[in-house]
Amino acid sequence: MKKAASRASSPKRAAAPRAWQRMLSGRRLDLLDPSPLDVEIEDIAHGLARVARWNGQTTGSNIFSVAQHSLLVEAVSRKISANLDRKWRLAVLLHDAPEYVIGDLISPFKAVLRADYKAVENRLLHAISLRFGLPARWPAELVGHVKKADRHAAYLEATRLAGFKEAEARKFFGSPPGLDAAAEKRYLTPWNAETAEKRFLARFAELSDEK
Repeated sequence: MKKAASRASSPKRAAAPRAWQRMLSGRRLDLLDPSPLDVEIEDIAHGLARVARWNGQTTGSNIFSVAQHSLLVEAVSRKISANLDRKWRLAVLLHDAPEYVIGDLISPFKAVLRADYKAVENRLLHAISLRFGLPARWPAELVGHVKKADRHAAYLEATRLAGFKEAEARKFFGSPPGLDAAAEKRYLTPWNAETAEKRFLARFAELSDEK
């Protein structure tokens, strides 16, 4: 009669790695299967206000945050298309919202990671979009608009904050946008985290149906 294998000799099943992040709101956001129900705008604003653009390689006593970048891109988008629907303006504001979870990787590093990074980013953006009444998949025209505004904003950030020469910035980001001096001063003077968070939430409230 064969003896039953002892518990000690049984192979242990490895615990699955944690794939969720706890937010200050108390939500747990699963990166592998993010639910719109676990997305809160306060968590997004708080996180983005503390994530640095350009890996922190910018001038000024404060980082230039993704929250401030998002507001700059939305301002640039208004110059590109003054008649853009309010719903799509909200989409522009939220275009980098996944970075409140995954951070802002510089473009060269994204190129190294390629599909893996993009898959996670897309899942998060789909959940965020659904949470705030936007389609999970954005229309191609909107995606193109966001990319154009994002590149224009990147040109300004590169030349005003990140040490790029204008010719070099044109090579990577295209021609400069036409923001006036007052707008450039407002959006390109790095804010502290509290200011960036408050201004991001204020603009969200103006553009969204959530009051």
